[in-house]
Amino acid sequence: MEGRILLIDDDEALRESLQLVLAAEGYEVTGAEDAGVALEKVEACSYDVILCDLRMPGVDGMELLPRLRQHLPQTPVVMMSAYGTQELALEAMNRGAADYLAKPFQPSEAIFTLRKARERERLRRANELLQRDVIRAVGERPIVATSEAMIEVLEMTERAAAFKSTVLVTGESGTGKEVLARSIHAQSPRRSEAFVAINCGAIPENLLESELFGHAKGAFTGAIRARRGLVQEADRGTLFLDEIGELPTPLQVKLLRVLQEEEVRPVGETKARTVDVRLIAATARDLEVEVREGRFREDLFYRLDVVRLTVPPLRERPKDVPLLLDHFLARCRENLGKPVEGVTDEALERLVAYPWPGNVRELQNVVERAVILTNGNTIGLGDLPGNVVSPPEVGGAGPGNLNLKRARRVAEIDVIRRALRETDGNRTHAARLLEISHRALLYKLKEYGIRD
Repeated sequence: MEGRILLIDDDEALRESLQLVLAAEGYEVTGAEDAGVALEKVEACSYDVILCDLRMPGVDGMELLPRLRQHLPQTPVVMMSAYGTQELALEAMNRGAADYLAKPFQPSEAIFTLRKARERERLRRANELLQRDVIRAVGERPIVATSEAMIEVLEMTERAAAFKSTVLVTGESGTGKEVLARSIHAQSPRRSEAFVAINCGAIPENLLESELFGHAKGAFTGAIRARRGLVQEADRGTLFLDEIGELPTPLQVKLLRVLQEEEVRPVGETKARTVDVRLIAATARDLEVEVREGRFREDLFYRLDVVRLTVPPLRERPKDVPLLLDHFLARCRENLGKPVEGVTDEALERLVAYPWPGNVRELQNVVERAVILTNGNTIGLGDLPGNVVSPPEVGGAGPGNLNLKRARRVAEIDVIRRALRETDGNRTHAARLLEISHRALLYKLKEYGIRD
């Protein structure tokens, strides 16, 4: 399939003829006769290119253009008009249109314009990825990454943010699932409304229902006044349910009703309240296993698992460690008032090679501890915890030491450091010693965070 096209034009004959032409070229085409239908379509689905007529009854194409761009900021919009002038085309481009087609046009002209718009967008995004070493998502807490695995997750995050669809964030404890959820909210049309977070495993079961759904006055002993639940607090905003796998089964039923009916019934009330909530759930558990073993409702799982984002553990993205290290050092300098500027090469080497069972959260704690303990302005091996400084030997008998990727990484770092010492930091001569190209050595230095 060449791509998904949304064709917006009030001329039914033109829509049908253009749909036939584009379908023959391998495109999947969805038609919309006016702005209202078009907005419904972009809220429900994503498209590779949008073709939009300028002159339509009601809301015209020029008014519709910024609203389309708001919902699908990465999707190129090509404007069409039978009343085309150079001024009109320039105005459309200034408002965010990718290109302009003057009616009447030949089918080949339309196909060429669509392909050109898609290729331009593809090149723009590829160049953006090449240029950025540090990804900082919108929000209070930045996401710092340069590894391909995390960049892919962040790309999916950007695409998912524009829609109301439920997102399920999975990953080990400490990988930053809540930070990712806040990033989705901060990039969404709901960014100006509330982001409400609750850990389903941190509140006793007998209090969790009232906390989530609210209660009426006198609903139970101690309910001396009515209270809005967190679902209502998140109305028109985003509700983040961390550790969703800990949610008791009776509350799973009530949450399913919120998702299906978009309404909530507080404890002790007979009347339901309408709510408009975008739900993001997170879990470190395998919910599919929980469903098979009867601990999690299958119908709720499929309601949650619309868009799934899996955050890779830190041990699988060692390239992110130096960037995260610099980020946490900057935060510690600000919060603790200690002018610690960096780490020694040996300390950095160990930090990159360490498997980080506690993920990003563990790295943050290690950096804060080291900043507090160091007597200088640089963190050395002596400032790091013993388990980081002296991990089990690569060739030892423990099951954790049989990871070939980790063993190869440790060995490569050691050999590269020795080659740089032998050549007094001359990368060209070091590459010759290592019998690799200069370019390959530069890549390895960046990948392992080795500083000459």
